[in-house]
Amino acid sequence: MIRKIINIDEAKCNGCGLCTRACHEGAIDIIDGKAKLTRENFCDGFGDCLPECPTGAITFIEREAPAYDKEAVERAKHSQCPGKGVMHFVRENNPVNVKVQSCLSQWPVQVKLVPVQAEFFDGADLLIAADCTAYAYANIHADFMRDKVTLIACPKLDGVNYAEKLSQIFALNDIHSITLLRMEVPCCGGLVRMTEEALKLSGKNIPLKVVIISRTGGIA
Repeated sequence: MIRKIINIDEAKCNGCGLCTRACHEGAIDIIDGKAKLTRENFCDGFGDCLPECPTGAITFIEREAPAYDKEAVERAKHSQCPGKGVMHFVRENNPVNVKVQSCLSQWPVQVKLVPVQAEFFDGADLLIAADCTAYAYANIHADFMRDKVTLIACPKLDGVNYAEKLSQIFALNDIHSITLLRMEVPCCGGLVRMTEEALKLSGKNIPLKVVIISRTGGIA
């Protein structure tokens, strides 16, 4: 059917993620640092995301697209992540309540506390996140934690070289991929070095992707 739907100009997109939070339908994801309309049938055509985009990358167009599927949106909201909550934002002295969902899939999450072998690791896509990233990047649950096993650590404050423990986790479990989320500050480089060392020690060839978060909350 021909209908009104959003269009994202990736050349203008800076990957800030504000549109993903403004879209209550969950139609937009941040992929490789760019916003993408990944679920066309989730886009209701109301355009809540348009005024939130600081670069003007989002506009309306009319084109062939699947119809808005409200039932699919509701099913996704209840199935993708186990819990629900409310995140409170303040923009220009105007408080806004935005519904968000927790995507934490296991416990514990601290590298220091997690066992080296556990059922939740089997077949997992692993997220290793520096502690500060959760505070800097507001949409960390939906954009990074969704469908992943999450481990957190601070290479500076923990005072521990986690290379040996991570190598055991990699060696003893069937880990499919690793996403490492770090801050742009120099101390976070230690987490990258530990993970790379752990991969060498484990003897495993697990794909590793490093994502850097800026101090202002964007993807660097």
